[in-house]
Amino acid sequence: MLNKVRRSFSIKLNIGILLMAVTIFVVSLGVLFTQSRHIIRVEAVGRTNAVLNATMQRITRNLMTIENATNAYSWMIEQDFQPESILNFTNRIVSLNPHIDGCSISAEPDMFKKYGKHFSAYTVRETDTITTVIEEEYDYFHKIWYRTPRELNAGCWVVYTDEADSLELTLDGMIASYGKPLYSADSSIVGIISTDLSLLRLSKVMSEVKPYPNSYFMMIDENGRYIIHPDSTRLFAQNIFTNADPRRQYDIIALGHEMTSGKKGQMVVKINGSSCLVCYQPVLGTKWSLAVVCPDSDVLAGYYRLTYIVIPLLVVGLLIILLLCHRAVTQAIRPLNQLLDKTQSIAAGNMEVHIPNSPRLDVIGRLQNSFATMLRALNFHMGSVRYTTEQTQLRNEELERATLMAKEADKQKTIFIQNVSHQIRTPLNIIMGFAQVLSDTNGNGLSEEEMKSITDMMDHNSKHLNRMLTMLFDSSDTGLSEELNSQKQDMVSCNDVAREAIENTILHYPNLHINYQSEVADDFSIQTNQVYLMRALRELLYNSAKYSDGKNIKLNIVRKDNIVNFIVEDTGKSISESDRDAIFKFFAKADDLSEGLGLGLPLAKRHAQNLGGDLIFDTDYHDGCRFIIEISIQNA
Repeated sequence: MLNKVRRSFSIKLNIGILLMAVTIFVVSLGVLFTQSRHIIRVEAVGRTNAVLNATMQRITRNLMTIENATNAYSWMIEQDFQPESILNFTNRIVSLNPHIDGCSISAEPDMFKKYGKHFSAYTVRETDTITTVIEEEYDYFHKIWYRTPRELNAGCWVVYTDEADSLELTLDGMIASYGKPLYSADSSIVGIISTDLSLLRLSKVMSEVKPYPNSYFMMIDENGRYIIHPDSTRLFAQNIFTNADPRRQYDIIALGHEMTSGKKGQMVVKINGSSCLVCYQPVLGTKWSLAVVCPDSDVLAGYYRLTYIVIPLLVVGLLIILLLCHRAVTQAIRPLNQLLDKTQSIAAGNMEVHIPNSPRLDVIGRLQNSFATMLRALNFHMGSVRYTTEQTQLRNEELERATLMAKEADKQKTIFIQNVSHQIRTPLNIIMGFAQVLSDTNGNGLSEEEMKSITDMMDHNSKHLNRMLTMLFDSSDTGLSEELNSQKQDMVSCNDVAREAIENTILHYPNLHINYQSEVADDFSIQTNQVYLMRALRELLYNSAKYSDGKNIKLNIVRKDNIVNFIVEDTGKSISESDRDAIFKFFAKADDLSEGLGLGLPLAKRHAQNLGGDLIFDTDYHDGCRFIIEISIQNA
């Protein structure tokens, strides 16, 4: 059996394709499952945070209602701080505010001698009945609801346990109370007003909306103590850090630190051995933190159901892949077996075998066609020899043409060097000649006008020489690399760069007149490279000054949608149609004896293209030459 597998190409191909297909299929399913789990997790975070935010708004609204009611009545109580008034105020606060479950106003020690050392009036809401009483004498000065606002000298929220649970207000005797000091006319504390909210009520408010069936809310104070939790045995008796093993339950400890620090966020935490999504945020105006706990069994319920569907599909898919692979390989191998029979016949010396061309485009079809071609090549060997001879002759001709092109390139190099030498030598001779004149005369015998003429001529030719050297550098590989790597982050005013180009041109041609018009405002700027935009615009103005009468040169700036056009036109000699194809080629000139290096227009076009635009020769203009630099505002 093993021998058969080794000798059978179709079986090996079947196994290889099957392994590849199964791998791709399984990996695709794995990616699908992973991404699905991530998407479900992200959706669960959004859903849970939405419920948390809505619940937090309802809780905040309840707390703010109690705070506002307490603050609103405190100044009236301070104005009439008497036992009878205190009883009425506590009753009124509870009666008029359905969110308040109780209200107490407690006086400082010995404030009312008639009632002894202690005096505290309390009103409680019992279902639909409101009861107002003077509390029995007990030492309330050390109770947290009295002590905390007095020590802070400010209003604050506290939670505590009503040990007696006599008021039947709370869940397991727990109360959230907002206390605030009351002051006399001399700003001394005379008592504490404390309004109570049943944590049972608060728990019911939170449980009205849940993101998932088994999710629940929990609330802890600044010390991590549970003040709201579905497990009532933990309330006030345990905190979030209780019995947490730092080595195995570090996630619980991290969650506790996040919540007690007043932070907002979400974490995946293992609670009672089950992974849970916990979203939390601080309760506004308090030191408490509220969290929603959603078990993964709820969050990923749909994901787990999907698993039961996908596994049967996986099995069916693998069976289908197996059948398709077997069928595809059988059909693919059949022509190979036929080709093997014919090639064995040819190897035996039978050259009369006919191998037809296959219409198939796959590798097997190409293999059959290759054998057919090889057979024809053997039968027509002499034709192949003649073909080889012809190809050799063609290559010789190509080598000859390449030799001629190399000679022509060498000739062009010599002409270019001569041209560069001539163009540089002319201004250099002028500068050297005038320098010799100044050296010989020492300035003596020359009028001020002659001196100015000489210095102006030297300055003009030095600038001309510098321009040619700049153009030569820009045309080199180094210059091209520097231009391509240049930053295009300059904010350039179109009008400023045009005026600067005009001024620079007039320095070289003092008698030049350029008519300048612009359709854009002075503060209109584009993001580009100022140096290369200036060079491109300056070359166009130089050409117009050099090849026209210098009196009818125009520079216009026009904006069309997201394109700014710099238009330079003159009334000089136009460019003939036969020369137009070469005007943007490097070192090409209409006349070898004409001034220049043949670099101005090619460099200007390259600068414009590297700035995200182009340089265009307007063939519709017949009074001279018109060139247009197009710069895209978005690409600049």
